[in-house]
Amino acid sequence: MTDLARAETLFFAGTGMDRARIDRIVRDSLAGMDDGELFLEWSQSEALALDDGRIKSASFDQSQGFGLRALSGEAAGYAHASELSEDAIRRAGETVRAVKHGHAGTIAAPPPGTNRQLYTDANPLQLVPFEAKTKLLMDIDAYARAKDKRVKQVTASLAGEWRAIEIVRADGQAQADIRPLVRLNVSVVVEENGRMEVGGHGAGGRIEYARYFDPAQWRAQVDEALRQALVNLSSVAAPAGEMAVVLGPGWPGVMLHEAVGHGLEGDFNRKKTSAFAGLIGQRVAAPGVTVVDDGTLKDRRGSLTVDDEGTPSACTTLIEDGILRGYMQDRLNARLMGMNPTGNGRRQSYAHAPMPRMTNTYMLAGAHDPAEIIASVKRGVYAVNFGGGQVDITSGKFVFSASEAYLIENGKVGPALKGATLIGNGPDALTKITMIGNDLKLDDGIGTCGKDGQGVPVGVGQPTLRMDGLTVGGTAA
Repeated sequence: MTDLARAETLFFAGTGMDRARIDRIVRDSLAGMDDGELFLEWSQSEALALDDGRIKSASFDQSQGFGLRALSGEAAGYAHASELSEDAIRRAGETVRAVKHGHAGTIAAPPPGTNRQLYTDANPLQLVPFEAKTKLLMDIDAYARAKDKRVKQVTASLAGEWRAIEIVRADGQAQADIRPLVRLNVSVVVEENGRMEVGGHGAGGRIEYARYFDPAQWRAQVDEALRQALVNLSSVAAPAGEMAVVLGPGWPGVMLHEAVGHGLEGDFNRKKTSAFAGLIGQRVAAPGVTVVDDGTLKDRRGSLTVDDEGTPSACTTLIEDGILRGYMQDRLNARLMGMNPTGNGRRQSYAHAPMPRMTNTYMLAGAHDPAEIIASVKRGVYAVNFGGGQVDITSGKFVFSASEAYLIENGKVGPALKGATLIGNGPDALTKITMIGNDLKLDDGIGTCGKDGQGVPVGVGQPTLRMDGLTVGGTAA
């Protein structure tokens, strides 16, 4: 059964709504508008958490609803409800028509169709019994404690989601997607000589739970969390000042995502509130820097067969060899900027209107061996993992905390550092990249991006990078 057929069963056969009448309501609601759509959603989600050897929480949720949007010029009317019925959608249509105000638009052409499938449509929540999920978390706790006597606390969580969506347009065209999503997280606290440190790791994607029930997989998450915690036990105060910084591959791409990626979203550039506004065709990064947003990667957390407006996701080149080539676009901002949608119109749920958002954003590999990059640094910081951070989209200024970092002295990796923060400006930092590794790596599938109160799953990645003249905040005297 196709995704569209499964969605039709949920939203029409399952609710008693008539497809022909819904098409008529949508057509009448969007008459004279420039664009718009009916977004239908049905989802199930669950989360289990273990702390100190006991299941601390377990939840299951099922929800359904719709969002109806009408676009007239820049004005948007949006109405949503958790009731899937013809009467509710008709009332929403009367509400969103208020944005018309005499405007006589012509509904925009629909997005192209697609037959591809980037991930399974199986419901992971129904394939594994609850008892097996709780046993997995208990096994993680037991394994971590047996691994090292310094382990004092273990926290583990398992989360899953199965979401069906359908987008119905004024011309009756419909697009659908069935989206699974799972995630396993492990956190370990260790203690030695009165000092306590923590390490964490996780993995996930648009897959079934089965991968993480493989002992080799879940033990790898525990081993990495424990390794990070033990590294931090021997860490020393980080130095401060302007110096060379080497970023490790994979998850450190979160800095690229936050400090640069958001500034390349269409809405910020249309409103000219981004540091990259009006710079297409100009150099914005060092030679060799190529950044893409790719929603077409199989099974990845940030991937989408179609976005939340029905546009097929794409691999969009944002920066090519240091030159700005384009932005990530939803349909509204693309139309107003005279550009093409890129499959980046995303929303957290039916209760939220779509906007330009990243999918999997990463920098392509270069030519340098990672060992060569580290060997080139006389004194600097090697940042391998990041924790929290803050970014100002308008200026591009950022502050990021490194959860795992090391001192580099005379081309060799030295002691682990505690309290290292990286401070800078995203657009400026792109010009300070002097060496790009040949070891491109994507994160393990844990990213969630927040924007305007909405959270969506995303992916990040990059190769090892050397950046010169970055400001490092530390506490060393």
